[in-house]
Amino acid sequence: MIVEDDIRVFSGTANVELTRKICQYINIKMGRAQVETFPDGETLVRIEDDVRGRDCFIVQPTCPPVNRHLMELLVFIDCLQRASANRITAVLPYFGYARQDRKHEGRTPITAKLVANLITTARANRVLAVDLHADQVQGFFDIPVDHLTAEPVLVEYFKSLNLKDKVLISPDVGNVKTANLYAQDLNGELAVIDKRRESGSRAVAQRIIGDVKDKDVLMFDDMITTAGTICSAAHLAQEHGSRSIRVGATHGIFAPPAAERLAAAPIDEIVITDTVPLTAEAKKLKNLRVLTVANLLGEVINRIHHHKSVSAIFERRL
Repeated sequence: MIVEDDIRVFSGTANVELTRKICQYINIKMGRAQVETFPDGETLVRIEDDVRGRDCFIVQPTCPPVNRHLMELLVFIDCLQRASANRITAVLPYFGYARQDRKHEGRTPITAKLVANLITTARANRVLAVDLHADQVQGFFDIPVDHLTAEPVLVEYFKSLNLKDKVLISPDVGNVKTANLYAQDLNGELAVIDKRRESGSRAVAQRIIGDVKDKDVLMFDDMITTAGTICSAAHLAQEHGSRSIRVGATHGIFAPPAAERLAAAPIDEIVITDTVPLTAEAKKLKNLRVLTVANLLGEVINRIHHHKSVSAIFERRL
């Protein structure tokens, strides 16, 4: 049972609607705060609730515009710290810069580690994240990290479709572990796309390792950014005789030209969660369905506040 006076859940400007749903789930009012931008671009945060000695959560995905939302998060954390909050948890439904988690070549940064350091230096006490691009990003933080997955939300929906002859396609070799988890939970076969990346915004599917002919194809990834990988794989699956094609992803970033590519791709349904708000272009997609992770995040916030196990709510096969 949450005592409202002991906890505050605030929202940055990145995804206020998700924060509102989280607060509805745990039956508290959303924390009051004002975020202003000065004419020169500086960010100012004013907390309007008493937070002294309280357990505070800031919901702020660092989605586009990434740098603005990231800076706002850091200022928010500093504001709560200076207002004597007892504990500050940065709730990151989407963690920008997560893909810059290693050096691909000389003289390049590991920006995911830099951002983790910034959040730690701002004096957040812990982080709550959803589907980081790579599990090892958790280790970049020197504070506790609760790493959630939206898999239960997506699996529940796809199970409700009662599809026959399912085959789970991994869009690339690096996503095989994730595809295998979904294949087990949805009782489907597994196939893999052999992909070649031509540039940072273009990836081409070369061939499918596995049988998709006359089958219902499901593809899952942590995010859809420019949709090059997903669309290329969908065209390849269609060429190999798939009966239907559905795509599931946690984060719908939909950076240009994602919406244009998805509209032209042979995809029956695109299912994402509300970790980030939809772009105007994405809202025009007729085959798009958005599921909420608010209940999942609300339950985890409740457990963190009461010092209960978070992993107990997940049943994952590793």
